[in-house]
Amino acid sequence: MTMRIAHDNISPMTQAYQSEFIDLCVQLGVLRFGRFTLKSGRESPYFFNAGLFNTGMAIGAVGRAYAAALAGSDLRFDMLFGPAYKGIPLVTITAAALAERHARNVPFAFNRKEAKDHGEGGTIVGAPLKGRVLIVDDVITAGTAIRESIDVIQAAGATPAGVLLALDRQERAPDSDFSAVQEVRSRYNMPVISVVNLADLMQHVAETGQTGELSSMRLYRERYGLAD
Repeated sequence: MTMRIAHDNISPMTQAYQSEFIDLCVQLGVLRFGRFTLKSGRESPYFFNAGLFNTGMAIGAVGRAYAAALAGSDLRFDMLFGPAYKGIPLVTITAAALAERHARNVPFAFNRKEAKDHGEGGTIVGAPLKGRVLIVDDVITAGTAIRESIDVIQAAGATPAGVLLALDRQERAPDSDFSAVQEVRSRYNMPVISVVNLADLMQHVAETGQTGELSSMRLYRERYGLAD
């Protein structure tokens, strides 16, 4: 049966899980403020490295945040899928948190980069891809992992239901008027949910009195951010 999680009608800016997630990211160095040159060549006032969620405590907290963001949406889905490689621990811990915190016991799967030619074989590990499949990843940059995930899901005869992310940078992709998230929404006509976005990070910076960082983030948003 397709699963629907009800919306709790709480403003995203007031939900405790978002503040806790940002605090965790800062504490672990996942989120840093300063001057960083991105792969795109842009100089960003902040940097997000999900690879530093590398302890049991950290990844457990991430799963709870992902599950809370999903529980705050009305997205319909039957199972979860994590694209290799970063999506593998994320989809696993999100499924566990949904069961533990939200009484939602959903199947999950992830893929291998290369097909296995012995044992069970194939590229998919976990539950068979069926019904409406939600993709779980960290961020969307070029959107390559999402496109590949959609191809895998559709090849199995299932339907991509949407994408669940840690961070939406809310900035235009290079040579585009749209963000990577907007392009996924538009091209594939499916929702993208994020635990936090740039606006949430800016609110956190403002509330913690980091005026210099806030000024840099405002300038960055004016230059690369999405039109209102």
